[in-house]
Order: sequence, then C-alpha cells, then structure tokens
Amino acid sequence: MAESGKAQERAAREQRLSAALRENLRRRKAQSRARTVPAAGASPDAAMSPERPAESHDSAGFLDENQPG
Repeated sequence: MAESGKAQERAAREQRLSAALRENLRRRKAQSRARTVPAAGASPDAAMSPERPAESHDSAGFLDENQPG
C-alpha cells in the first residue's frame, strides 16, 4: 500500500512539472514574440536601430593612423 502512495506522489509531481514546463514555454514564446514585433506607431527600423548610433572606439590607438591627411 505504501508503494501506491509513492507512485501517486510521483505521478502528481510529474503532472506539476509538466504543467510548469508548458507554462514556461508559453511565457518564453510570448516574450520572444514581444521582442520581434515593433511597438505600435514606431517605424519598422526603430526596432532594429539603437537609440543612439554606435561610436567607434580607439582602444588600440589606430583611428588616428587610418585617417587621411
């Protein structure tokens, strides 16, 4: 009789885990869709472009060497 109790606990655990995994997958899909769909009223390029343009960096000191003049 103790075995059937453990089997029932195991089955209930499996059901809880399955439900949690399904909910997690739904949530992640919704988040992914929200990231790919641009905001209402925004231009299609707005989702792909950063708020400010990227600036080049000169961590190695090469930018001055490559400039003409």
